[in-house]
Amino acid sequence: MQAFGSLEMLTLLGGVLIVALLYSSVGHGGASGYIALMVLCGVAPLEIRPVALFLNILVALIATIAFFRSGHFSWRLFWPFALASIPASYLGGGLHLPQEVYRTVIGGVMLFCAFRLFWRSAKAAEQPIRTPALPFALSIGAILGLLSGLTGVGGGIFLSPLLLLMDWARPKEAAGIAAPFILVNSIAGLLGYLHALGNLPTFAPPLALAALTGAFIGTHLGSRHFAPATVNRLLSLVLVIAGLKLLMI
Repeated sequence: MQAFGSLEMLTLLGGVLIVALLYSSVGHGGASGYIALMVLCGVAPLEIRPVALFLNILVALIATIAFFRSGHFSWRLFWPFALASIPASYLGGGLHLPQEVYRTVIGGVMLFCAFRLFWRSAKAAEQPIRTPALPFALSIGAILGLLSGLTGVGGGIFLSPLLLLMDWARPKEAAGIAAPFILVNSIAGLLGYLHALGNLPTFAPPLALAALTGAFIGTHLGSRHFAPATVNRLLSLVLVIAGLKLLMI
Protein backbone atom coordinates (compact mmCIF):
# COMPACT_ATOMS: atom_id res chain seq x y z
CA MET A 1 0.00 0.00 0.00
CA GLN A 2 1.22 3.48 -0.83
CA ALA A 3 1.42 5.76 2.21
CA PHE A 4 -0.06 9.26 2.00
CA GLY A 5 0.29 12.23 4.32
CA SER A 6 -2.86 13.85 5.71
CA LEU A 7 -2.67 16.77 3.28
CA GLU A 8 -2.22 14.50 0.26
CA MET A 9 -5.15 12.30 1.27
CA LEU A 10 -7.41 15.32 1.91
CA THR A 11 -6.41 16.72 -1.49
CA LEU A 12 -7.24 13.43 -3.16
CA LEU A 13 -10.57 13.06 -1.37
CA GLY A 14 -11.70 16.64 -2.10
CA GLY A 15 -10.48 16.47 -5.68
CA VAL A 16 -12.19 13.15 -6.37
CA LEU A 17 -15.49 14.48 -5.00
CA ILE A 18 -15.35 17.57 -7.24
CA VAL A 19 -14.31 15.60 -10.32
CA ALA A 20 -17.07 13.03 -9.77
CA LEU A 21 -19.67 15.78 -9.36
CA LEU A 22 -18.65 17.63 -12.53
CA TYR A 23 -18.13 14.61 -14.77
CA SER A 24 -21.21 12.68 -13.62
CA SER A 25 -23.43 15.65 -14.49
CA VAL A 26 -22.70 14.87 -18.17
CA GLY A 27 -22.80 11.07 -17.79
CA HIS A 28 -19.05 10.56 -17.41
CA GLY A 29 -17.13 8.61 -14.78
CA GLY A 30 -14.28 11.09 -14.30
CA ALA A 31 -11.30 8.80 -14.87
CA SER A 32 -9.23 11.42 -16.68
CA GLY A 33 -9.67 13.76 -13.70
CA TYR A 34 -8.78 11.05 -11.17
CA ILE A 35 -5.66 10.24 -13.17
CA ALA A 36 -4.56 13.89 -13.08
CA LEU A 37 -5.16 14.10 -9.31
CA MET A 38 -3.20 10.94 -8.60
CA VAL A 39 -0.31 12.08 -10.76
CA LEU A 40 -0.19 15.39 -8.88
CA CYS A 41 -0.30 13.59 -5.51
CA GLY A 42 2.52 11.23 -6.42
CA VAL A 43 0.59 7.97 -6.69
CA ALA A 44 2.72 5.14 -8.09
CA PRO A 45 2.13 4.83 -11.86
CA LEU A 46 1.10 1.16 -11.71
CA GLU A 47 -1.62 2.01 -9.16
CA ILE A 48 -3.19 4.90 -11.08
CA ARG A 49 -5.01 3.05 -13.84
CA PRO A 50 -6.80 0.42 -11.68
CA VAL A 51 -7.94 3.02 -9.14
CA ALA A 52 -9.22 5.31 -11.92
CA LEU A 53 -11.17 2.41 -13.45
CA PHE A 54 -12.57 1.40 -10.05
CA LEU A 55 -13.83 4.93 -9.32
CA ASN A 56 -15.14 5.14 -12.88
CA ILE A 57 -17.26 2.02 -12.32
CA LEU A 58 -18.88 3.44 -9.20
CA VAL A 59 -19.63 6.87 -10.65
CA ALA A 60 -20.80 5.50 -14.00
CA LEU A 61 -23.17 3.10 -12.22
CA ILE A 62 -24.83 5.99 -10.37
CA ALA A 63 -24.98 8.04 -13.58
CA THR A 64 -26.45 5.11 -15.54
CA ILE A 65 -29.27 4.68 -13.03
CA ALA A 66 -30.01 8.42 -12.83
CA PHE A 67 -30.13 9.08 -16.58
CA PHE A 68 -32.08 5.86 -17.23
CA ARG A 69 -34.73 6.81 -14.67
CA SER A 70 -34.99 10.24 -16.27
CA GLY A 71 -35.71 8.69 -19.68
CA HIS A 72 -32.41 9.62 -21.35
CA PHE A 73 -31.21 6.16 -22.44
CA SER A 74 -31.50 4.59 -25.91
CA TRP A 75 -30.82 0.87 -26.15
CA ARG A 76 -30.94 1.07 -29.96
CA LEU A 77 -28.04 3.51 -30.01
CA PHE A 78 -26.12 2.00 -27.09
CA TRP A 79 -25.75 -1.68 -27.93
CA PRO A 80 -23.61 -1.56 -31.12
CA PHE A 81 -20.97 0.63 -29.49
CA ALA A 82 -20.95 -1.45 -26.29
CA LEU A 83 -20.93 -4.86 -27.99
CA ALA A 84 -17.68 -4.19 -29.85
CA SER A 85 -16.05 -2.16 -27.09
CA ILE A 86 -16.19 -4.68 -24.22
CA PRO A 87 -13.72 -7.30 -25.57
CA ALA A 88 -11.48 -4.54 -26.94
CA SER A 89 -11.41 -2.84 -23.52
CA TYR A 90 -10.54 -6.12 -21.79
CA LEU A 91 -7.68 -6.57 -24.25
CA GLY A 92 -6.48 -3.01 -23.73
CA GLY A 93 -6.56 -3.38 -19.95
CA GLY A 94 -3.87 -6.06 -20.16
CA LEU A 95 -1.58 -4.07 -22.48
CA HIS A 96 1.08 -1.55 -21.49
CA LEU A 97 2.23 0.79 -24.23
CA PRO A 98 4.08 4.16 -24.30
CA GLN A 99 1.53 6.94 -24.00
CA GLU A 100 3.37 10.03 -25.28
CA VAL A 101 1.98 10.05 -28.82
CA TYR A 102 -1.46 8.99 -27.62
CA ARG A 103 -1.62 11.84 -25.09
CA THR A 104 -0.70 14.46 -27.67
CA VAL A 105 -3.14 13.27 -30.33
CA ILE A 106 -6.12 12.52 -28.07
CA GLY A 107 -5.56 15.65 -25.96
CA GLY A 108 -5.66 17.77 -29.10
CA VAL A 109 -8.79 16.01 -30.34
CA MET A 110 -10.52 16.62 -27.01
CA LEU A 111 -9.76 20.35 -27.11
CA PHE A 112 -11.01 20.58 -30.71
CA CYS A 113 -14.25 18.80 -29.75
CA ALA A 114 -14.66 21.03 -26.71
CA PHE A 115 -14.62 24.21 -28.78
CA ARG A 116 -16.91 22.71 -31.43
CA LEU A 117 -19.44 21.66 -28.81
CA PHE A 118 -19.33 24.96 -26.94
CA TRP A 119 -20.08 27.05 -30.01
CA ARG A 120 -22.86 24.78 -31.28
CA SER A 121 -24.54 24.18 -27.89
CA ALA A 122 -27.20 26.83 -28.42
CA LYS A 123 -28.30 25.14 -31.68
CA ALA A 124 -28.00 21.54 -30.45
CA ALA A 125 -31.74 21.03 -30.08
CA GLU A 126 -32.36 22.23 -33.65
CA GLN A 127 -30.22 19.58 -35.37
CA PRO A 128 -32.01 16.54 -36.88
CA ILE A 129 -30.98 13.24 -35.29
CA ARG A 130 -29.49 10.54 -37.52
CA THR A 131 -28.81 6.84 -36.92
CA PRO A 132 -25.23 5.57 -37.43
CA ALA A 133 -24.71 2.62 -39.76
CA LEU A 134 -24.24 -0.61 -37.81
CA PRO A 135 -20.75 -1.51 -39.17
CA PHE A 136 -19.53 2.01 -38.44
CA ALA A 137 -20.93 1.95 -34.88
CA LEU A 138 -19.31 -1.43 -34.21
CA SER A 139 -15.94 -0.20 -35.53
CA ILE A 140 -16.08 2.96 -33.44
CA GLY A 141 -17.04 0.93 -30.38
CA ALA A 142 -14.02 -1.38 -30.81
CA ILE A 143 -11.62 1.56 -31.18
CA LEU A 144 -13.03 3.38 -28.15
CA GLY A 145 -12.98 0.18 -26.09
CA LEU A 146 -9.31 -0.42 -26.84
CA LEU A 147 -8.48 3.19 -25.93
CA SER A 148 -10.50 2.80 -22.75
CA GLY A 149 -8.58 -0.23 -21.57
CA LEU A 150 -5.19 1.18 -22.57
CA THR A 151 -5.60 4.50 -20.80
CA GLY A 152 -7.73 3.72 -17.74
CA VAL A 153 -10.70 5.85 -18.83
CA GLY A 154 -14.14 4.52 -19.62
CA GLY A 155 -14.40 5.70 -23.22
CA GLY A 156 -17.34 8.03 -22.69
CA ILE A 157 -15.02 11.02 -22.87
CA PHE A 158 -14.65 10.07 -26.55
CA LEU A 159 -18.14 8.68 -27.24
CA SER A 160 -20.40 11.49 -26.03
CA PRO A 161 -18.78 14.31 -28.08
CA LEU A 162 -18.84 11.99 -31.10
CA LEU A 163 -22.56 11.33 -30.60
CA LEU A 164 -23.24 15.07 -30.46
CA LEU A 165 -20.94 16.22 -33.25
CA MET A 166 -22.33 13.55 -35.58
CA ASP A 167 -25.92 14.44 -34.59
CA TRP A 168 -26.62 10.90 -33.39
CA ALA A 169 -28.08 12.01 -30.03
CA ARG A 170 -29.32 15.00 -28.03
CA PRO A 171 -27.11 16.19 -25.11
CA LYS A 172 -28.95 14.36 -22.32
CA GLU A 173 -29.37 11.22 -24.42
CA ALA A 174 -25.63 11.31 -25.16
CA ALA A 175 -25.00 11.47 -21.41
CA GLY A 176 -27.44 8.61 -20.84
CA ILE A 177 -25.59 6.46 -23.39
CA ALA A 178 -22.09 7.46 -22.30
CA ALA A 179 -22.68 6.43 -18.67
CA PRO A 180 -23.43 2.70 -19.28
CA PHE A 181 -20.78 2.65 -22.04
CA ILE A 182 -18.25 3.84 -19.48
CA LEU A 183 -19.57 1.33 -16.94
CA VAL A 184 -19.18 -1.77 -19.12
CA ASN A 185 -15.80 -0.69 -20.50
CA SER A 186 -14.40 0.21 -17.10
CA ILE A 187 -15.44 -3.20 -15.74
CA ALA A 188 -13.83 -4.95 -18.72
CA GLY A 189 -10.68 -2.83 -18.47
CA LEU A 190 -10.34 -3.42 -14.73
CA LEU A 191 -10.82 -7.18 -15.17
CA GLY A 192 -8.12 -7.13 -17.83
CA TYR A 193 -5.79 -5.26 -15.49
CA LEU A 194 -6.46 -7.55 -12.52
CA HIS A 195 -5.94 -10.61 -14.69
CA ALA A 196 -2.56 -9.27 -15.77
CA LEU A 197 -1.22 -7.62 -12.62
CA GLY A 198 -3.18 -8.46 -9.45
CA ASN A 199 -5.25 -6.67 -6.80
CA LEU A 200 -6.54 -3.13 -6.35
CA PRO A 201 -4.48 -0.77 -4.18
CA THR A 202 -5.81 -0.64 -0.61
CA PHE A 203 -6.19 3.17 -0.57
CA ALA A 204 -9.00 2.93 -3.14
CA PRO A 205 -12.01 2.54 -0.73
CA PRO A 206 -11.74 6.03 0.87
CA LEU A 207 -11.61 7.57 -2.58
CA ALA A 208 -14.67 5.51 -3.54
CA LEU A 209 -16.75 7.17 -0.82
CA ALA A 210 -15.79 10.64 -2.08
CA ALA A 211 -16.56 9.63 -5.67
CA LEU A 212 -20.00 8.26 -4.76
CA THR A 213 -20.87 11.45 -2.87
CA GLY A 214 -19.96 13.61 -5.85
CA ALA A 215 -21.78 11.29 -8.25
CA PHE A 216 -25.09 11.43 -6.38
CA ILE A 217 -25.03 15.24 -6.50
CA GLY A 218 -23.79 15.56 -10.08
CA THR A 219 -26.16 13.03 -11.66
CA HIS A 220 -29.16 14.56 -9.89
CA LEU A 221 -28.31 17.97 -11.35
CA GLY A 222 -27.39 16.71 -14.82
CA SER A 223 -30.29 14.34 -15.38
CA ARG A 224 -33.11 16.43 -13.91
CA HIS A 225 -32.23 20.11 -13.65
CA PHE A 226 -29.71 21.21 -16.28
CA ALA A 227 -30.96 22.35 -19.71
CA PRO A 228 -29.51 20.55 -22.78
CA ALA A 229 -27.36 23.59 -23.68
CA THR A 230 -25.96 23.57 -20.13
CA VAL A 231 -25.09 19.88 -20.46
CA ASN A 232 -23.28 20.65 -23.73
CA ARG A 233 -21.27 23.45 -22.14
CA LEU A 234 -20.42 21.33 -19.12
CA LEU A 235 -19.25 18.59 -21.47
CA SER A 236 -17.08 21.18 -23.24
CA LEU A 237 -15.53 22.11 -19.89
CA VAL A 238 -14.89 18.45 -19.06
CA LEU A 239 -13.20 17.95 -22.43
CA VAL A 240 -10.98 21.02 -21.90
CA ILE A 241 -9.91 19.75 -18.48
CA ALA A 242 -9.23 16.24 -19.79
CA GLY A 243 -7.46 17.48 -22.92
CA LEU A 244 -5.17 19.84 -21.04
CA LYS A 245 -4.42 17.09 -18.54
CA LEU A 246 -3.34 14.75 -21.32
CA LEU A 247 -1.15 17.38 -22.96
CA MET A 248 0.51 18.58 -19.76
CA ILE A 249 1.29 15.50 -17.64
